[in-house]
Amino acid sequence: MRSLAPLVCCVFVFAAISPCIATGQATSAVTPTRGPTEPSIHAVYPDPVAGGDEGEFVVLDIPVGTDIRQYTITDGAGTAGVPNTTARGRVVLSTAPNRTRKLTNWPVVGLDGHLALANGGERVHLQRANQTVDAVRYTEAVEGELGIVNGSVIRWRPLGATDRPVVRAAGGEVRAFALPDTPAAPIRPIRNADERVYLAGYTLSSTRVADALIAAQLRGATVRVLLEGEPVGSRTAAEASTLDRLAGAGVSVRVMTGPRTRYRYHHAKYAVADGRAVVLTENWKPAGTGGNSSRGWGVVTAQPRVVDGLNQTFQSDTGWQDSKPWGEYRQGRQFERAETATGTYPTEFRAESVPVQRTDLLITPDNAQGELVTTIDGADDSIDVIQPTVGDWNSPLLRALRRAASRGVEVRLLLSDAWYVREENTQTAQRFREWADRNEAPLTAKVADPDGRYEKIHAKGAVVDDEQVIVGSLNWNEQAATANREVVLVLHGGDAADYFGAVFAADWDAGDFDMPVGALVALLGLLVVAGFAARRVSFEA
Repeated sequence: MRSLAPLVCCVFVFAAISPCIATGQATSAVTPTRGPTEPSIHAVYPDPVAGGDEGEFVVLDIPVGTDIRQYTITDGAGTAGVPNTTARGRVVLSTAPNRTRKLTNWPVVGLDGHLALANGGERVHLQRANQTVDAVRYTEAVEGELGIVNGSVIRWRPLGATDRPVVRAAGGEVRAFALPDTPAAPIRPIRNADERVYLAGYTLSSTRVADALIAAQLRGATVRVLLEGEPVGSRTAAEASTLDRLAGAGVSVRVMTGPRTRYRYHHAKYAVADGRAVVLTENWKPAGTGGNSSRGWGVVTAQPRVVDGLNQTFQSDTGWQDSKPWGEYRQGRQFERAETATGTYPTEFRAESVPVQRTDLLITPDNAQGELVTTIDGADDSIDVIQPTVGDWNSPLLRALRRAASRGVEVRLLLSDAWYVREENTQTAQRFREWADRNEAPLTAKVADPDGRYEKIHAKGAVVDDEQVIVGSLNWNEQAATANREVVLVLHGGDAADYFGAVFAADWDAGDFDMPVGALVALLGLLVVAGFAARRVSFEA
């Protein structure tokens, strides 16, 4: 059963990250006997999801060429020695190596002796010739999570989690698009792919997307799909039918689920199609990429570093034990019927190719929240934010918005009027406005009026200083930033900001009738005069 507890960001190098950082005190005691060639304890895994904690282990960082057979691991109650072997880099030590090899991609070395790490906490020593060269104390293990030594603390995070760096790609051009205006834009790269299509999403029920994926498969491309296993409100019968069709056509369809899930939700929305990538705010369904409902933002890019970064993320996320084949997952499950979005809307914003100075690829929970807070903290003039809804008042991103307004940055927050969040968003907007009034800060917030141009806001983005654009799957709340897998791009450049800034401005102004009182009086006067004139003309005719 997947834990619902909010997690806090993490660090590491496995296959995918669940949001969480429980920080417990850790003491790293290093004696004077330790030299530059001594190994050190990198992490402990005391509480596997297995009977008897089978497969628990200790991870060492080992300098090049170190003969580790002279070392032992002890917790005071038991001691285990390292067999005759030479290793370097990160190495896992375990008394049950066969079991442990199923849990990690790092090299595993079997220990000789007995070692049972206590779930309630204890001190682990790395010794050479009965002298401690490194020691770590943890206070409470978290089941299924790796305790990583980070200075004076232990950071707990799900086993298999990634610690991907921010990817920065200099220069180039991207294709910006808005939904529901241009539903062809996110699918065109898939339709043009001949070698590979890796599609990641929360849900997928669009016939158009499925047709494009199957056509790519028939052209000989490698087509793989990764989705969330337990979406809120359950999976629909229409989506199950779509995924059945994909799997039947030979497309690899997997869902992220099970007791070893690294994320609260796999909520990322992107695709890698040959040398191009699509990153967007919308789900792969009629209401999203189909253009039948939601206001969304998206980007197509051919910047190699971004494409490669998304490819690596996809490979990591499909390569762990929480990625299950669709056929295995769907056995014995019932799926609910749901209405399909069928709305039609005008095309006000066509897709445009715009130059960018730089593009940053951010991922949660690995690195995105801190980078976005830094971006907001660096704003000088303006921040326009569009979100379906936002999280806790004291979450890092919302605090950053208020800090920006407090130093004079003009902040506008536009929220969805969808029926299921309208009341909440109305209260949130009111709270922001009241805060701004009390603090005399240039911040305002309101609930959007679609005005017939879309049904509801689902976009998740921002325009900062008319120079940077944030666009991706991340809802601005703490759980999404620290517990979900999300993908975000930050586009640097005035042209991209102009495009999405125009979309934001139109959505912000929709439904408003802001006119100075004097101008309004003058307009009414003209209308009255025009009315008399019209009457006189008709009478004279």
